[in-house]
Amino acid sequence: MPTLKCAIVPLVAAALALATSSASSAETTFTAKLTGSEHVPEPIMTDATGDLELVVSADGRKVRYVVTVKDMLNPAAADMHLGPAGANGPLVVKLFPARGAAPKKGPFSGVLAEGTFDASDLIGPLAGADLEELLEQVRAGSAYLNVHTNDGVDPPNSGPGDYRLGEIRGQIK
Repeated sequence: MPTLKCAIVPLVAAALALATSSASSAETTFTAKLTGSEHVPEPIMTDATGDLELVVSADGRKVRYVVTVKDMLNPAAADMHLGPAGANGPLVVKLFPARGAAPKKGPFSGVLAEGTFDASDLIGPLAGADLEELLEQVRAGSAYLNVHTNDGVDPPNSGPGDYRLGEIRGQIK
């Protein structure tokens, strides 16, 4: 029987090592609740709300995202920015509209945007950076999502595409 015991110990150790390595390489999920009260510099009174879900792949090279909104009027863009709660910061990933797609017109509730992004999609101060740099900011609480709206009327002395800074916003946690 000592031979059987000697054979089982390495098998158990290998199984534990495999379980530990697969647990450490699991996907990671981050979320944000989007409201007008989080808008900076001043809260916006709106019935619109939303949610963001980010799922980082086990290898840390891709992020799946879903942005859902409720009671939005004319959603024009959904963008990830760097910055702590209460402060605006630079845009680093555009989630909506997707390349070639147009903003939505009129009332909208449902999935506004879903897809994936990787390091090649980073812009602004993270252009050319590794995706891990963005994920470090997210883990530190220094990233947020804005969903911008457009009333369809260009403000005086401005050009097409101007819109509010963000009707709903939420820190990514």
